[in-house]
Amino acid sequence: SLAPRRLAGRGAMASIIDKLNLTGTASLAEELDKKLMVVLRDGKKIIGTMRSFDQFANVVLEHAFERVIVGKKFADVPLGLYVIRGENVVLLGQIDDEKERDTTENLLERADVEDILELKAQQQEDQKLKAGPSRGLSKYVAPWGELDN
Repeated sequence: SLAPRRLAGRGAMASIIDKLNLTGTASLAEELDKKLMVVLRDGKKIIGTMRSFDQFANVVLEHAFERVIVGKKFADVPLGLYVIRGENVVLLGQIDDEKERDTTENLLERADVEDILELKAQQQEDQKLKAGPSRGLSKYVAPWGELDN
């Protein structure tokens, strides 16, 4: 029958989504209510449960946190309910809980948020100093009049 009917629960919606061959932002529907990592243009890694999205790929994450990794140390900075503008998303993917647990327990060492943020700031400063000469920047500042000769 063509009469509208209510879909019971998430399972019915999931089966409908599976039957549709969605592309673009519509394919984000498959990621609803799943734990995701979103990599942003500035390199930040945000992890949380996707609760909503729109046609511009703006994403709402619940229980979100930023995972900051410096060397073999990491910390999770709590963010709560977090909205990400779609144009800032570089990569978005589902997190495998078992692999995440292995990574955070065996491969990386947990650090305090304050410590990891300090390490990250130092790392960024070091990168700026290394990149300076390659970008045509110089630490030497000529005194007034010296360049006139």
